[in-house]
Amino acid sequence: MIHLGLFLRGPGHHLAAWRHPGSSSLAGMDFRTQLAVVRAAEESRFDMVFLADGLAVRNFEQGPHITSRMGHGVHLEPLTLLSALAVHTERIGLAATASTSYTAPFHVARQFASLDHLGGGRAAWNLVTSVSVAEARNFGFDEHLPHAERYARAESYVDVVRKLWDSWSDDAFTADKADGQYFDPQRVFPAGYRDEHFAVEGPLNIARSPQGHPVIVQAGSSAAGQKLAARTADVVFTAQPNLESAIAFRTGLRQQVEKAGRPADALKVLPGLMPVVGDTEEEAQRAFAELQGLIDPEVGMAMLSRLLGGVDLSGLSPDAPLPELGGSNAIQSRLELIRGIARSGRLTIRQTYTAIAGARGHHTVIGTPETVAGVMEQWFRAGGADGFIVLPALYPQHFEKFASQVVPILQERGLFRKEYAGSTLRSHLGIPRKEHFTSIDRHVA
Repeated sequence: MIHLGLFLRGPGHHLAAWRHPGSSSLAGMDFRTQLAVVRAAEESRFDMVFLADGLAVRNFEQGPHITSRMGHGVHLEPLTLLSALAVHTERIGLAATASTSYTAPFHVARQFASLDHLGGGRAAWNLVTSVSVAEARNFGFDEHLPHAERYARAESYVDVVRKLWDSWSDDAFTADKADGQYFDPQRVFPAGYRDEHFAVEGPLNIARSPQGHPVIVQAGSSAAGQKLAARTADVVFTAQPNLESAIAFRTGLRQQVEKAGRPADALKVLPGLMPVVGDTEEEAQRAFAELQGLIDPEVGMAMLSRLLGGVDLSGLSPDAPLPELGGSNAIQSRLELIRGIARSGRLTIRQTYTAIAGARGHHTVIGTPETVAGVMEQWFRAGGADGFIVLPALYPQHFEKFASQVVPILQERGLFRKEYAGSTLRSHLGIPRKEHFTSIDRHVA
């Protein structure tokens, strides 16, 4: 069946969502508002909620004036938020972003194992390498690490984390009061990891988590990102603007997964999807046009600049063609996607930022519930997606329409669950529990 994740993002994913009269502009800081949305997603039987993160105020390097007009400068720290959500929900998966560039593997392994215990097996780590120089400068660096170096570090990083998650056998903690033994020393496996990036001894100071390993999500679609995902990820979140590109991406990635020695279906590919739903096509178009009409040109230019890797557009007319661009040390796959959108439509700078203001390059479907469900079914059956990460343009209105009108159609067509079959995120995704890397009889401590 189709898998669904909900991308939780303040007042909504549209660039101007915070300016809409019906939005909760400060939703990113409001736990009760976000809890209500997550509970609604759980009632609709979503696989998971997904939280992105950055380690800097977005676009602040372009000046406080720009940031002050963007409406998404602050939000709750993702793992803190998901820990609170874990005790107020029962089944829905909880996915959060943590950077491999500006954190330590031991901390991340411990945090996500803890979240997995708190939620009873629902945690997922969205592995990113960070994208901006602003983040680097919050951690004592003048520049962001080069793209190739970031991914080489990430390859080692995820290996350390997985070794730490396997620090203990599932039955290591015997707590035998009679003989006074709390754990079996034959069933502890320190990581003992050392390479040019990390030296981590271990073991992790938390028992093995309910899923064995929390789910690993990877959101990079560059060549380096796909290589990392093929070897290590359970889910890939990708931006694909059309069905043709989605099929090509998923087909190629599944081939890489098999070359890495894993079954092709061990990894689920979930493209982003922005659904704008109306009772009629005209109503849906009006709802989207209302948001488009609230776009601040300065903010549009700033967003485009950031997604293009920080290229300076300030001296150019918004009505000039998007200039030819070199490479980027930031989000390489997104640069190529936006460049393709601009070229295919021969778009100006203004037309380009207007085209991506809603979903930042993810696929947008505007129409009736039947139209949206039909596109999702088409992508799924054609091999372009195992499911979708849903990006509502405006919270809560656009999500409520999707949950109440599109999800039932998918259920009626036998494409989406009516009830959860299991209690862990791995069971929702159809991914087996991660068994321990070795038998309990092997002693390597």
